[in-house]
Amino acid sequence: MKVVIMAGGRGTRISELFPDIPKPLIPIDGVPVLEREICSLREQGFVDYIFTVSHMADKIIDYFGDGKKLGVHIEYFVEKEPLGNAGALFKMRDKLDGDFLLLNADSVFDVDFNRFVKYHQEHGGLATIFTHPNSHPYDSVLIITDKDGSVQQWLTKEDVRPQWYQNRVNAGLHVINASVLNRVDIDVNTIGTEVNGKKVKVDLDRQILKPLCGTGKMFCYDSPEYVKDMGTPDRFKGVCADFANGTVTAKNLKNKQKAIFLDRDGTINKYVGFLKDIDQFELLPGVAEAIKRINASGYLAIVVTNQPVIARGEVTFGQLQEIHNKMETLLGQEGAYLDGIYFCPHHPDKGFEGEVPKLKIVCDCRKPKPGMLLKAAEDFNIDLQNSWMVGDGKNDIQAGKNAGCHTALIGTDDFGQDETVDSLLQFVEKRL
Repeated sequence: MKVVIMAGGRGTRISELFPDIPKPLIPIDGVPVLEREICSLREQGFVDYIFTVSHMADKIIDYFGDGKKLGVHIEYFVEKEPLGNAGALFKMRDKLDGDFLLLNADSVFDVDFNRFVKYHQEHGGLATIFTHPNSHPYDSVLIITDKDGSVQQWLTKEDVRPQWYQNRVNAGLHVINASVLNRVDIDVNTIGTEVNGKKVKVDLDRQILKPLCGTGKMFCYDSPEYVKDMGTPDRFKGVCADFANGTVTAKNLKNKQKAIFLDRDGTINKYVGFLKDIDQFELLPGVAEAIKRINASGYLAIVVTNQPVIARGEVTFGQLQEIHNKMETLLGQEGAYLDGIYFCPHHPDKGFEGEVPKLKIVCDCRKPKPGMLLKAAEDFNIDLQNSWMVGDGKNDIQAGKNAGCHTALIGTDDFGQDETVDSLLQFVEKRL
């Protein structure tokens, strides 16, 4: 599979630190960021590249050459005129066939791309975008999907967005089928020229990807792996620190992850019994700060919650999703995020008016059984023995033990837990 890397940006914000170096050659711990990208990809079997270059193109070409010194093959497309961030794809259409990776040269990442590509191929779409939660979803591009991961809406920070939304942000990595270019109504010969007083350019998001929303042809691939833009001095310093402490490599899903599994009611939000009304959802004091610290620690923050209200017919799947959207929105406003949310909709006891018969079963996911934790471990390659389950009840502790995790109880009872605390924040302060 070809890898197309867009390496033509000027990097105006970061240029105050590196005025004479093109952004892809900015060193992180002595190695240019683009070289780090190539080495990561090469180790996963990706060896065929096309770089689109413009600003200081000669320096990039001189440094990488044909790629032999890195054990890969590199071709170049030089943009002599600004073509937009996707114009080059049309100009070199004859070099693109089938699926290809489309990446940014100024992103710092360490991702299991074979896993990403496999997801794309299994879903059979024309495009798959890499998405993740981040600490500032309120000013990021949000991706709204259906339950199957098909993208329904693409919301920029300028777009009107729902009051409550899932923290799912476009990370700028893509698997694209070349045939998607045929869907764009544009005369290739006009790209880069002036028509009616305006330069004709092609925008990847606006003209290629956003029109796929709602067609069932574009999917999102959710992953907690490391992907960050290093385009400002502050972000660059943060990325350098992450490299120095091993965070970047550690978060690749080829490596075993550590997680802190969190019960929801009574641990994250105020306990009100069976929560049925979204207006009753209220974060507990200190929870956002605690989860923010979990995010910074290298542990995954994953919610596992029993929701028998679904089986009882008191809350629909859509209403539960809206409650969880509120949870993610409130956390995001405080700079915190969840890497995953798992819930059990089942309940074994029958006889409730309005119950959903197919959900009134004995299942493997309802705590104290460990099914949700085991599913998360499969999805995120989690080392359960080095992970924690934190909750406010016996079922939480027993589920953690059944999964092989360390356990912490918020409360005063003794269920054989490893740690007893007054709040999630106190647990984080003691253990992280």
